[in-house]
Amino acid sequence: MYKDARNEWRWKYDASNAKTIAVSSEGYVKRADCERSIEIMKASYDSPVWFPADLANAA
Repeated sequence: MYKDARNEWRWKYDASNAKTIAVSSEGYVKRADCERSIEIMKASYDSPVWFPADLANAA
């Protein structure tokens, strides 16, 4: 978690290779709200992934 230029809380999720693979879609005034969004993201690990029909079988 970090504070952005607007002094709002944001988060980013880095893979083991240090590449960022997810970021918060909004800034949060309260740190607790930012922490909650992290928990929501973590809990979605088994959610279905949607692909447009034309890309479902793309290589």
